Amino acid sequence: MRIRDRVKELRRVRAGDLAPHPKNWRTHSRFQRDVLRGLLNEVGMAGALLARELPDGSLQLVDGHLRAETTPSMIVPVLVLDLDDAEAEKVLLTHDPLASLAGVDETRLGALLGAVETESKAVDEMLAKLAREIESDEALPAPADVEITPSYQVVVEVDGEAQQREVYERMRAAGFRCRVLTL
Repeated sequence: MRIRDRVKELRRVRAGDLAPHPKNWRTHSRFQRDVLRGLLNEVGMAGALLARELPDGSLQLVDGHLRAETTPSMIVPVLVLDLDDAEAEKVLLTHDPLASLAGVDETRLGALLGAVETESKAVDEMLAKLAREIESDEALPAPADVEITPSYQVVVEVDGEAQQREVYERMRAAGFRCRVLTL
């Protein structure tokens, strides 16, 4: 497999000069914005934004919209990518979801949670939530070996509650075990 390097260059650009991608589908809660501000305050900018160069020479964001919105007057690192419209949309669609597919090494995560300190209330809340999530995962019992016997069912869609009642009563009268389900 041949993998192309799509990074043309690293530029330092004023964040407010980066055009947001018109198809950016990610939204950012106030909490996420507060966490980002806390991390920027404590650590600084620790990653490059991703952008592509448009025909007029301007840069259009592909990843890093929240960082750009949060620091509009700051000069930020930007990896300029050689992507066409379709490729930019593919990266825009898959970049964050791909990262979310990663697994968790609970031992290492626990050690990091115990070692990292923060002065930001929002960052502290995020880390506490992360700790609660791994604790609740650990609290789940191991799945038991259970034999599931087959169950054969029929779902009948009807036009309304009256017809639902009629079909239910008819099926019960015919000796079938029935349940009423309304979605």
